[in-house]
Amino acid sequence: NVFVQFVIFLYIFCMFCLPHTFFFLQAKELQGKYVLALGFCNFLPSVFCHCSFSIAFSYSNVLFSVIAEIGDFDESEDREHLKTNQYLPNQERIEGKILEFHRKHVGQTPAESDFQVLEIARKLEMYGIRFHLASDREGTKINLAVSHMGVLVFQGNTKINTFNWSKVRKLSFKRKRFLIKLHPEVCGPYQDTLEFLLGSRDECKNFWKICVEYHTFFRLFDQPKPKAKAVFFTRGSSFRYSGRTQKQLVDYIKDILDALSLKPFALLFRSIFSFSSHPGRPVDHPQLSSHMLKSPQGLNPAFQVNLNAAGQGSSPLLSPVLSDAGGARLEEDDEMKRKRCPTDKAYFIAKEILATERTYLKDLEVITVWFRSAVIKENAMPEGLMTLLFSNIDPLYEFHRGFLKEIEQRLSLWEGKTNAHMKGDYQRIGDVMLRNMRALKEFTSYLQKHDEVLTELEKATKRLKKLEMVYKDFELQKVCYLPLNTFLLKPIQRLMHYKLILGRLCKHYTAEHRDFADCRNALKEVTEMTSRLQHSLIRLENFQKLTELQHDLIGIDNLTAPGREFIREGCLYKLTKKGLQQRMFFLFSDMLLYTSKGVTGTNQFKIHGHLPLHGMLVEESENEWAVPHCFTIYSAQKTIVVAASTRLEMRKWMEDLNVAIEMAKKSTEKSDICLKPLLNSPPPGSSDEVSLEQESEDDIHSSRSSLDRQSHHRANTTVHVCWYRNTSVSMTDHSVAVENQLSGYLLRKFKNSNGWQKLWVVFTNFCLFFYKTHQDDYPLASLPLLGYAVSSPGEADGIQKDYVFKLQFKSHVYFFRAESKYTFER
Repeated sequence: NVFVQFVIFLYIFCMFCLPHTFFFLQAKELQGKYVLALGFCNFLPSVFCHCSFSIAFSYSNVLFSVIAEIGDFDESEDREHLKTNQYLPNQERIEGKILEFHRKHVGQTPAESDFQVLEIARKLEMYGIRFHLASDREGTKINLAVSHMGVLVFQGNTKINTFNWSKVRKLSFKRKRFLIKLHPEVCGPYQDTLEFLLGSRDECKNFWKICVEYHTFFRLFDQPKPKAKAVFFTRGSSFRYSGRTQKQLVDYIKDILDALSLKPFALLFRSIFSFSSHPGRPVDHPQLSSHMLKSPQGLNPAFQVNLNAAGQGSSPLLSPVLSDAGGARLEEDDEMKRKRCPTDKAYFIAKEILATERTYLKDLEVITVWFRSAVIKENAMPEGLMTLLFSNIDPLYEFHRGFLKEIEQRLSLWEGKTNAHMKGDYQRIGDVMLRNMRALKEFTSYLQKHDEVLTELEKATKRLKKLEMVYKDFELQKVCYLPLNTFLLKPIQRLMHYKLILGRLCKHYTAEHRDFADCRNALKEVTEMTSRLQHSLIRLENFQKLTELQHDLIGIDNLTAPGREFIREGCLYKLTKKGLQQRMFFLFSDMLLYTSKGVTGTNQFKIHGHLPLHGMLVEESENEWAVPHCFTIYSAQKTIVVAASTRLEMRKWMEDLNVAIEMAKKSTEKSDICLKPLLNSPPPGSSDEVSLEQESEDDIHSSRSSLDRQSHHRANTTVHVCWYRNTSVSMTDHSVAVENQLSGYLLRKFKNSNGWQKLWVVFTNFCLFFYKTHQDDYPLASLPLLGYAVSSPGEADGIQKDYVFKLQFKSHVYFFRAESKYTFER
């Protein structure tokens, strides 16, 4: 054992620059995590690191180290342990804080505390980074560094760029100039060589040598062979990396562990270094490198080179871009975890509460942390609106932070992951829910003000140009994965989720179960709150949808007029003199709008016409026009013929149109709509229909171009998905989608891949969002589900696993595997 630990520690200590995320995310065996945690605990205080160890980090690091040593909280034992073990300089000053932190983590096992130590370590972006002073072509002082992913550029301690090894074509130096030559596809036809000036030739050569060593170790299978000696003269340096590459070193240690018959450690190393795409090479994903930098606002330094357009955030219309490289999972380990966990349905319902609460808290942070930071930085929001917005949402955020901590501790006790020996009475969740639902009633007044908050924010955005720009820019950030005002509805929607989940618990339990009474009382409490807020939620969801469309449409100012209700949006084909042309239709309680996809940089939809519902008539006309799924809309202004993609879509549109027409007849007030002049409007007397259709034909060509050519558009709006998937969505669909939001870990498999990849998945707004873990601030990729079919795998799919469902849209196929029957059915 001593020899094996020596070998492993030697490896870890010598190669401390290996990505800590890489170790952390791939280590599967408990023994492996324990060894790694010991290494980090011992090594972090002395490692060369530019980050400032904050007080919070110090508390956490010491806290989890104490839990790993002595287990659950015991004040006398804690004090004795801290006296005999020195974790930090001047540790006595913060001893009280450490004890307070430990008291809040009752139920956490030593294994979980080791996991937390690794979690802290992997977030240290500057771990193992050594700066080399340099300047760019403009003379700006910068710092260069090398890591496993490539060459890093810093201004002060802030990373401003990363040149991934996969994007670098050549590294060289001339005197004290360090040169990076990029691949043509990265830089395009412009500058392909970047130049940095170091202090001297020796410094420059030394940095070049370090780059060569890092590149060889992480990117090559084998040690490069030395060049043959030239007969007459040599050109360039003969320096080469000497030693084993990462692949060779891993194989060497695995051979030692196998030879000593130490299976757990051998499994550890197999799981750490199992690559499906390129064995021995770290996953070099362009999007993952940006995840190392966690900042509420995007950095805009003077020196910024855009290496990778893909890394700027994927379109929500694209399929997930996460590859399954490095995602192979040990099936035996997965099965063992499943056997260890409780199998009661109530446990998985409680686990759903925990998972969705984690996502909900992250959604609140979009407003309380990220949006607040953006408006403060630009000083864009009036003081009164700031107070109104954040005084309503901050107390809710603080409450749910404490609520989440309670749920996490209860689930930990339920699973038996504690040495507190308090297992039996804690295999329930009703008491926690009842206590917190009663406490949440005190926040009803805050929830009732959300109507005012949304209205005032929309008014201020229209009135203040600076706030409007900050608002739009923020919606383009990765962290804002939904339209911004959607997050303001989350607190009321969350109450609906509690009601539905508690209803499932009450239905599952018998009346004699010890948890039934608490769950029933909690359900009564939350039902009382939702009944008070139900009408407000319906009004707010309608207002939110109208404001969202206001941002997506060009040519209309007052879409949020009082009394207007959204009914349906979707894609239809309009019959014109040039044939059937794709249009986006929007049905409201007083009018029908039809638009085409604009060629603007924001990908907005341009209004081509609007038809009042008063006096409108709709009838099927397939036989008359010989066009499948065709119907005619007669209005006072004009008559149009449209065709749906399927008969089901045609029926949906006709039913909603007829219902809306009946509603409009009963309404005595006619809506006033103020349309802006359409772009390139025809002169008086010309054919309006022909000129508009001629212009829109160009729009159609542009809309069918590759999605990769799109400029930024707002985050995951259903308008864009309906356009590309040729379908429609109603307000009823939106309401159902709100009720069925889900979060949790799933195993994902592509159609032609071998292994399963574990991902944190959030299902909301007709879309799956993929994260590496539930702690990530923004998704790595997204998969809009409109148009997809869900089913169980067939025999031809060759899936021999339980709880697997299949998602398919045309040739796009994905398999997802849940952990239980309950989760699979949900």
